[in-house]
Amino acid sequence: MKTYNVAILGIGMVGQRFVKLLDGHPWFKVTHLAASGRSAGKTFGQAMEGRWAFDTPIPADVKNITVMDADADKEKIAGSVDFVFCAIDADKETTRAIEESYAKLECPVISNTSAFRTCDDVPMIIPEINPEHAQIIPYQRKRLGTKRGFIAVKSNCSIQSYVPALHPLMHFGLEKVLACTYQAISGAGKTFESWPEMTDNVIPYIGGGEEEKSEKEPLKIWGSIKDGKIIDAASPQITAQCIRVPVTDGHMAAVFASFAKKPEIEEIKRLWDDYKGEAQILNLPSAPKKFIRYFEEADRPQTKLDRDLENGMGISLGRLRPDTQYDIKFIGLSHNTVRGAAGGGVLMAEVLCAKGYI
Repeated sequence: MKTYNVAILGIGMVGQRFVKLLDGHPWFKVTHLAASGRSAGKTFGQAMEGRWAFDTPIPADVKNITVMDADADKEKIAGSVDFVFCAIDADKETTRAIEESYAKLECPVISNTSAFRTCDDVPMIIPEINPEHAQIIPYQRKRLGTKRGFIAVKSNCSIQSYVPALHPLMHFGLEKVLACTYQAISGAGKTFESWPEMTDNVIPYIGGGEEEKSEKEPLKIWGSIKDGKIIDAASPQITAQCIRVPVTDGHMAAVFASFAKKPEIEEIKRLWDDYKGEAQILNLPSAPKKFIRYFEEADRPQTKLDRDLENGMGISLGRLRPDTQYDIKFIGLSHNTVRGAAGGGVLMAEVLCAKGYI
């Protein structure tokens, strides 16, 4: 595989995670970093003073890169890289304008933002579940008037802990899902130092339409392409509650599900254990060797113990059992800034490169 020069737009929590994950990546080399005008002109090391979110040092290859202005310098950036990872923290209108401008400059955009998630010709890909949605890209290029440029988006971090678990069970006729998610503070771009009120606290509300995203985005992922549009799946019916809890990283979900044909508990475990997606078949660099791991222990998965499974790219499941109101219930866990954010974006870029879309 060739080496791709890439830019990261945005140097907040997720942008920093992109920097960390791409250090030493076999395909992708970070050559440009960009953010708002407040950070432009500083080296990345200078811009990160008091802001670097990790215990490990800033990678040496990027520490002295001069941060550019993601908007004002877009022509220069787009003309210098093969594609960009977007993790800018701005309002939706501003984000949409910036991402579309890069695409129209013939620079593919791998986006971690929600700006284009509901657009019916923008693929929202979990590589182990719906890589075929990349087939919508030629239709999007036709709308944009581009040859190379397009936008592909990563789904919301809240759904990573339960959609991968439900996907291998879809052929049983998944009808209803109830999911309560318990989400880490890094999902808000925060640490305990910057958000002291989260210490010893639980907040039963996450803004930005988190619950609506949790209910609607899976239907797009399970949808189909027809007449140049992604048509959302008609089922299952999903209801969600999203709660902020005092942990650094890791989103947990308590999930309840009902089916047209109820599967047996041991059959579900076997399907989870055997499941492989295209990311594993293609042996992509960031793909977990084992996508789903089920724990038999009654007290697993645990956020602190299991969020880093498969370098943060694996899905941890446990406590599968029958339910009195639904057919089954179980616990899911995913690393929200790795699988749920930057790592999911990197893996999506890998599958798009492997398939020739970039």
